[in-house]
Amino acid sequence: MATATWNNVILAQSDRYEVVEGNIYFPPDALHQEYFQPSDTHTVCGWKGTASYYHVVVNGETNRDAAWYYPDPKPAAANIKGYVAFWRGVQVTR
Repeated sequence: MATATWNNVILAQSDRYEVVEGNIYFPPDALHQEYFQPSDTHTVCGWKGTASYYHVVVNGETNRDAAWYYPDPKPAAANIKGYVAFWRGVQVTR
């Protein structure tokens, strides 16, 4: 079981996940959607494609661009399509 938490709140939890480059990617249905707001931020990875981001909002505090995902990854990263990973202080354990 993998769990992502921030500010003592569980953001995502699942026994199904993918590990890529040391990051745990959670399936979309594992997210507690009420804590996620779309961001306009995008970055590009040479082999995964273009990433989109979410702001994480818990108890009135915002962690900007703390979660990312690949809505339309390149073929080499097809296994993480739509899956979400975290950084910027979000704790991920398994």
